[in-house]
Amino acid sequence: MEKELKINSADSFKEKLWIGIPVVLLVGLLSVLIYNHHAEFTWDGFVNGFNAEFLVFLAIGVFAQLVDGTLGMGYGATSTSFLLAYGVPPVVSSTAVHVSEMFTTGASALSHHRFGNINKKLVKHLLIPGVLGSITGAYLLSDVIDGDVIKPFIAVYMMILAIVIIRKALKKSIVKKKTKKLGALAVFGGFMDSVGGGGWGPIVTSTLLGRGRNPRYTIGSVNAAEFAISFASGITFMLFGGIHGWQVIIGLILGGVVSAPLAAYLVNKIKRKPMMVAVGILIIILSLKTLSKLL
Repeated sequence: MEKELKINSADSFKEKLWIGIPVVLLVGLLSVLIYNHHAEFTWDGFVNGFNAEFLVFLAIGVFAQLVDGTLGMGYGATSTSFLLAYGVPPVVSSTAVHVSEMFTTGASALSHHRFGNINKKLVKHLLIPGVLGSITGAYLLSDVIDGDVIKPFIAVYMMILAIVIIRKALKKSIVKKKTKKLGALAVFGGFMDSVGGGGWGPIVTSTLLGRGRNPRYTIGSVNAAEFAISFASGITFMLFGGIHGWQVIIGLILGGVVSAPLAAYLVNKIKRKPMMVAVGILIIILSLKTLSKLL
């Protein structure tokens, strides 16, 4: 009896960690941002910095998070595409997306945990390799390589994955295959996410869904791991490039945080095959946009 109580107590402590760690990191990050940029967080700074455009950025944050939370990918690519199309400078949009993702992925991870969408074993396999890949990519992008050079290759790779996913979705039965080298997949996904401005979801989620994994737990787990990946890359980018565009950042954060619970809830309601087709179509559209801009 005493042994069972100890086991239950340990399990309860581990469950609290899944919620406590993201909350502590987000509160700590917010405190640091307010301390270092207190002028922007005063009432005068708030009123003077926000106007009707804020609603546009808020709407972009809502839509991007709905896409990412329900399909497991596309937040960075979707929000960046909208921001650039609206006329936001690339430097501001890149900073805003990376900083806002630190909050939206945290809210998404908590929401997926609340709705029971997370496979903890899968998250543990993805977490550390993904973080190492994202930090490496962010550092190299800041000092060594040009991310635009790699974008065409990742766009082509994602289109190939999209075709595989759609073909599997249209089959009457999908045979689940064991996914090998999850660590290598996570390193590659984290690296390309930092270097290419997006790619964790399209690379990792697409590969896992293409291997026949359950969409609900795959999307929930990949989103949960993405919090750590986004946090690591976001901190790295902040150290090298600073922070710009508070109006855009806060609009994306609020929009993403508001829609994260709805997105996590919708994962349980959307059927497997339509979801996989939607994932494939989304990847193709985003990849074609990336290629068209580069060409």
